[in-house]
Amino acid sequence: MKTKNSVNLSKGIFSGILLIAMLFLFDSCARKIVFQSSSVVPAAEGTVKVTKDNNSNYAIHLQLSNLAEPEKLTPAMKTYVVWMETAQENAKNIGQINSSTSLLSKRLKASFETVSPVKPTKIFITAEDNATVLYPGTVVLTTDNF
Repeated sequence: MKTKNSVNLSKGIFSGILLIAMLFLFDSCARKIVFQSSSVVPAAEGTVKVTKDNNSNYAIHLQLSNLAEPEKLTPAMKTYVVWMETAQENAKNIGQINSSTSLLSKRLKASFETVSPVKPTKIFITAEDNATVLYPGTVVLTTDNF
């Protein structure tokens, strides 16, 4: 009987260790990076989450709050553009942010999602007059290299 209980206990311990290892591996695939404080929009805050999917692409998710409308900046701009740097290339325009005012919180919030075949090393946001610009303008928020 003691052998049977020992085997069951060993299986339980092994299962627990395996579950913890799987959670650790899953969590290590997702990276959540905080944007640095901004001198252009001091109240703006946000995070970037980068996860690798089953196709070896990188899903990039941004969550932003207190991001002033670009028209209220000095000088006034029309939009915010998200840029990505990689080990292979410098700044690449990966899209435009659509911001909206939340009626419940009365705070400016924005989110952005995209997928890249290349792993980003840095994400930053600029204020622009045109969403299709090829080179970054005024940097509003940036991450450290990751």
